[in-house]
Amino acid sequence: MVGSVLVYENRIIGEGYHRQYGQAHAEVNCINSVAEKDKHLVSRSTLYVSLEPCAHFGKTPPCSDLIIEKGIPHVVVGCRDPFEQVNGKGIEKLRAAGVAVTVPVLEPECKQLNKRFFTFHTQHRPYIILKWAATADNRIAAPAGLSRLLISNEYTNRLVHRWRSEEAAILIGTNTALQDNPSLTNRLWTGHYPVRLVIDTQLRLPTTLQVFDRQQKTIVFNYTRQEEQHNLHYYQLENKAPLLPQILQAAHQLSIQSILVEGGAQLLQSFIDNGLWDEARTITNETLVTGSGLHAPLLSGHSLTRTEKIHNDTIRYFNNQNHND
Repeated sequence: MVGSVLVYENRIIGEGYHRQYGQAHAEVNCINSVAEKDKHLVSRSTLYVSLEPCAHFGKTPPCSDLIIEKGIPHVVVGCRDPFEQVNGKGIEKLRAAGVAVTVPVLEPECKQLNKRFFTFHTQHRPYIILKWAATADNRIAAPAGLSRLLISNEYTNRLVHRWRSEEAAILIGTNTALQDNPSLTNRLWTGHYPVRLVIDTQLRLPTTLQVFDRQQKTIVFNYTRQEEQHNLHYYQLENKAPLLPQILQAAHQLSIQSILVEGGAQLLQSFIDNGLWDEARTITNETLVTGSGLHAPLLSGHSLTRTEKIHNDTIRYFNNQNHND
């Protein structure tokens, strides 16, 4: 997500943003937005852009070439682009052409805007968001022998579906797939459907489960089978290597930039214990007490960033303190 404005003597004469992957970048849309009566001012203006202009041919031509071609004398860049084919090359190209470049400006804010992208390219793994719902007495699942426990209310459920639409993929473990039989869609919210990731190391899940309906792309991480069918991909992992790092490495290779982990307590706790998470979002039903059942994960090394209420549900947002950079 990149934004750009073109300014002449404290007046914005052009503005644009990167609307969709594969389409024109922010700088192109910004320059193209300049009114005919102001076009003669472009070569005397300052271009502000939140991310370093690209210097390579990807889905679109290099933005740095366009800036040079238009004779823009000064460019203010929010932060460098960590993508290997850019990382400093755009700034270097502009300066080599005589363009004055000021960088960085509001760098933390610019990085926050594209936290998934930065994590993917600097840590070589997807951005990880943990999510769970718990009762007032901190239980994540119903006591043994009872049916599935519905913890959050219908309005919070819609919010969760919005969260799903904002991430590249959603991950669950074997037990969650067996016990809850979730569809892992965001049917309560319009927008992008995430790739469904399922951990089933021994391939013991019945193919009658909703996650195997082939309506959305589904990847099954396992130890025995490598096969790709229509919307169903069996991805084989190494049995003796640590599981989570392998899954994150595979997701990186598959260009999955973010994962919402909606697994059970054991899977969520594994991510926490290994420090492999960036955000956590917890939902607490303040009016529901079960007295028994599976305990919610224990979050550590975190900072609370905000809290909100939706009727009887309290939603808390946490960041991993170790990943503040």
